[in-house]
Amino acid sequence: MELQERFELMQAVGEEIVEPDQLLALLEKNEKIIAYDGFEPSGQIHIAQGILRAINVNKITKAGVKFKMLVADWHAWANNKMGGDLEKIKIVGQYFIEVWKAGGMDLANVEFVWASDLMKNSNYWKLVLQISKTNALKRFVRTAEIMGREESLDKLTGANIIYSCMQTADIFMLGAKITQLGMDQRKVNMLAREIGPQLGFWKPVVVSHHMLMGLGQPAPTVNSDKVKRTIDLKMSKSKPDTSIFMTDTAEDIKRKVGKAWCPEGQTSENPVLEYCKYIIFEKFDQIIVERAEKFGGTVILNSYANLEKAFAEKQIHPLDLKHAVAGYLDQLLQPVRRHFDDNAYAHGLLEKVKSFTVTR
Repeated sequence: MELQERFELMQAVGEEIVEPDQLLALLEKNEKIIAYDGFEPSGQIHIAQGILRAINVNKITKAGVKFKMLVADWHAWANNKMGGDLEKIKIVGQYFIEVWKAGGMDLANVEFVWASDLMKNSNYWKLVLQISKTNALKRFVRTAEIMGREESLDKLTGANIIYSCMQTADIFMLGAKITQLGMDQRKVNMLAREIGPQLGFWKPVVVSHHMLMGLGQPAPTVNSDKVKRTIDLKMSKSKPDTSIFMTDTAEDIKRKVGKAWCPEGQTSENPVLEYCKYIIFEKFDQIIVERAEKFGGTVILNSYANLEKAFAEKQIHPLDLKHAVAGYLDQLLQPVRRHFDDNAYAHGLLEKVKSFTVTR
């Protein structure tokens, strides 16, 4: 694959890239490049972590980059996920891997790394301490958003503070020249760019992907910070009816999409359209929307731009679009449901995960 093609694939993943010229230079060297993302095992995987993550990983590996998926079990423990029960967290992590195996991710150039194994390296905690000494406390507090926490000292624990030092250490311990996480992780990735050279490492390229919206109505905001707004809007497991999980039934999908926020003619902050743009048109060449004959009959849309235009002009009613979207999502999740139905190991993991109480 030509250099420009590889670069364009990476650009297709990044809603923001810091910095594009550094990414191009990295690809141009034609050396082994590692990108990484990390996930806290914290309950059932929703479609953003499953299908959207697989879409982005496949683009990155197609561009010739090896991907390391960090199963961040100790990070989840520090963040009190699953009630702070490390054994439950590890079970959820095993379930995560089964979802990714069944969710369309090309695993030929993907390696799953457990944080608990990474930490067995004797240099890990030395590096965490070195990182912790590079800045005043308030600099690390500002990264609290990476854990879904507020930037307030009276609500953060010591584990929350050390979390950002751990996440920064992960980048260099994994050898990741590219950090490929969501926009909500931007602050800690910028911290890594700042202190990497100070500690004798590199300045990682930050390729931040779009955060898929939850299906509920967006809350009004007066905060103009793009990253903060992204975090406010993103899909959340704590609101299960606004998230589609990877093993949801056809009935679950139809119900959740049917209730989704989708004002007629509104194209901004519209989660149903987001699903079309970031998932359906990535997996299908077209969307077929069935309409009654009196409203123009069935329409075939072969690009997201055409769909957005037709919706903005109110040629497509939200109910008709929701019906189509639910059908396509159901098709995408069928192989995952089948895997968890037919594979005894995967089925057992899912049943355990469903029995666990999810903690924020």
